Amino acid sequence: MKLSVVIPAYNEEGCIEETIRQLFQALGSAGIEHEILVVNDNSGDNTLKILEVLKRQYPTLRYITNEAPNGFGYAVRKGLANFTGDCAAVFMADLSDDPNDLVSFYRLMEKGGCDAVFGTRWSKGGKVHDYPKHKLWLNRLANHIIRLLFGIKYNDATNAFKLYKRTTIEGLQPFLSPHFNLTIELPLKVIIRGYSYEALPNRWTNRKTGESKLKIREMGTRYFFILLYCLIEKYFSRGDFKKKW
Repeated sequence: MKLSVVIPAYNEEGCIEETIRQLFQALGSAGIEHEILVVNDNSGDNTLKILEVLKRQYPTLRYITNEAPNGFGYAVRKGLANFTGDCAAVFMADLSDDPNDLVSFYRLMEKGGCDAVFGTRWSKGGKVHDYPKHKLWLNRLANHIIRLLFGIKYNDATNAFKLYKRTTIEGLQPFLSPHFNLTIELPLKVIIRGYSYEALPNRWTNRKTGESKLKIREMGTRYFFILLYCLIEKYFSRGDFKKKW
């Protein structure tokens, strides 16, 4: 089972090399067939030049450029339309996710055959380091609301770090979210469309270089739109989008 690691990257010149190095080492050491697919989201810094150099060092690295429109969701969607593996993980370019956790996600999917593996930073075994306090409060509030609205136990829907089978990605389309609201669109569709998933604790570390691309003020209504869409599908679609067993 080939693993594709989809990495959206916008102005990540300060960290993209270390992220690729650690991913390549972790997946290579675990003997996992893989590709590292970086989606350069029309960066204005040296991200693309660095990728050109790294491609000669890491044979499993591939990169494409998302010319326009730009945004986190658009970049991830570009990656999910172009990966070559049997499953795909969304992995952050700033190395806030842990490559060793990705190995654990892959092993669980390989062994259990679930349609998706979700990371959770807030369950036993999960860990966060240097999480901004205002974002922490908003994160827990948003996830609590999602749990109540959808009647689910999973407590980290806003966590982008997840692994999906190719057939799952195909069954979740069409995608609507152009920005970070894609992080909740994907798992909520997994759940309401009847795909199987497992949740594993994962570690999260705040970026050491560059700036966060998540702007809370810009995302509130966008998250609300996707929540509303998913609620409508859950209660009114009459199962038209359910997984075909």
